[in-house]
Amino acid sequence: MTKIVRQEELIRTDWTLDEVKETYHQPFNDLLFQAHSIHRQYFDPNHVQLSTLLSIKTGACPEDCKYCPQSGRFNTGLQKEKLMRIEAVLEKARQAKGNGATRFCMGAAWRNPSDRDLGEVIEMIKAVKALGLESCVTLGMLTDEQAISLAEAGLDYYNHNIDTSPEFYGDIITTRTFSDRLDTLDSVHRAGINICCGGIVGMGETSMDRTSFLHQLATLPVHPGSVPINLLVKVKGTPLDSVEDLDPLEYVRTVATARILMPRAHVRISAGRMQMSDELHALAYFAGANSIFLGKALLTTPLPEEELDYQLFDRLGIQPEPYDISSDETADTPMFYNAAG
Repeated sequence: MTKIVRQEELIRTDWTLDEVKETYHQPFNDLLFQAHSIHRQYFDPNHVQLSTLLSIKTGACPEDCKYCPQSGRFNTGLQKEKLMRIEAVLEKARQAKGNGATRFCMGAAWRNPSDRDLGEVIEMIKAVKALGLESCVTLGMLTDEQAISLAEAGLDYYNHNIDTSPEFYGDIITTRTFSDRLDTLDSVHRAGINICCGGIVGMGETSMDRTSFLHQLATLPVHPGSVPINLLVKVKGTPLDSVEDLDPLEYVRTVATARILMPRAHVRISAGRMQMSDELHALAYFAGANSIFLGKALLTTPLPEEELDYQLFDRLGIQPEPYDISSDETADTPMFYNAAG
C-alpha cells in the first residue's frame, strides 16, 4: 500500500555543472533507476498532471526565435489572430476541464504585453479560476509592476522558458538576451507567482548544451514548479525545419536528469508528442515525467487526441493527478509518496 509522507530535506539549488554532466552521462539504466527512485520519493508514480494550453493571441510576434511558427519574420503560412474574447476563452477552458485538465494555460504571441492587453488577460485569469482550474499564462517579458498585477489577480503559474543553454541561446534567438529571460523569471518569483520554466531539445544543440540548460534551471533561486521539456516540432518555413532529429534516448536522458536535479517539480512532456511513440511516452513517464499538455493543439502545433492519451494511461495503469481547488498546497510544498510500507 502506498502511503503519503512529507519530506523536509533541503532541495539543492547549488548543483555544479560537472555534477549535472556526470548525472546526465551515466549509464542509461543507472540514470533511469536513480530518476525513477527519486520520482517515487516525491510523487505518486502512477499519477500524471494534465494541463491544456490555448493560444489566445496568435502570430505576428516580433521575436526571431528560430523554432517558432508564430514569428512574424518567417513565412510559415500561419494566420495571425487578435486577442480572443473572454467568452471564447472560457468555452475552451470548460472543454479542457471536461477532458480532465486541472490547469488551463493561455499563451499570447507578444514580446511583452501592453498594460491594456494585460488588463484583458487578467479578466480571463479570474474567470478561469472561477471555473475551479489552476491558471497559467505565457505573455513574454514582464515588468515588476505587471508581475505584481498578475499576482494580485490570483495567477497560479507564469510560463517563461529559457529555451536552451546560455552558450547556444544566441544561435536560436537574437531579439532578446538570455539575461532578459532571467530578469522576467526574477520579477515573477518576487511577485510570489509559481514559475513554469523549461526549454526545447532537438534544435541542433549538443549534449553539453542540454546539461548546461538543465544546470541553469536547477540553480535558479527556487526550482520551477513545472519544467516543460519540449521536443522540437519542425515547422516548414522556420530556420530549424530541416535540423537533424534528436535521438529519442537523449530526450529521455533530459527528462530523467531534470527529475533528479529538481525532484519536487512537475516535469512535463510538452511539444513534440505527435512524433513520440507510445513506448517513448512510457519510458519518459518511468524516467520521472509526470505532466503533459492535453488537447488538440499546443498553441499552434498538434497534439495527440485525448482519447489516445487516455488509452495509453489505461495500458500503463496511470491516472490523472487530482487537483483540489480548496487545498493550500502548492507545487513548492507537495505531498510526497513512499512506495514502501
